[in-house]
Amino acid sequence: MLFTIPAIAQKHPVAQLNAGMHLIQAEVVSDYETRAQGLMYRKSLAKNAGMLFIFDEHAVHCMWMKNTLIPLSVAFIDDRGTIVNIEDMEPQTEVSHCAAQPVRYALEMNRGWFAARGIKPGARLGGMPPK
Repeated sequence: MLFTIPAIAQKHPVAQLNAGMHLIQAEVVSDYETRAQGLMYRKSLAKNAGMLFIFDEHAVHCMWMKNTLIPLSVAFIDDRGTIVNIEDMEPQTEVSHCAAQPVRYALEMNRGWFAARGIKPGARLGGMPPK
């Protein structure tokens, strides 16, 4: 039986996360260069796909949408996998969207993905890779 590898798996390592019963295929970016590139220049993102940013330090991290063509929501996540806050972001802007407290992770998904599934701050994500 043949399987096709999704395009998402061809660029970065992929982690399967879950928010309750909702599965997420998240590209993992964990060094400065890949975090800086993020989802820039992409024209679409699959329905349950996202990008997980792993930061070097536990701090108040901020995201922006310079050169990012698709609207996104970002969840800032603490070391335990708990969502601290979620921000909606407009494409191609340089407005900073920041964590409400120090975090180690940020997960970008299509804008509205979290809200459509009732996922709010305080929810815990499973499958988080080690820091």
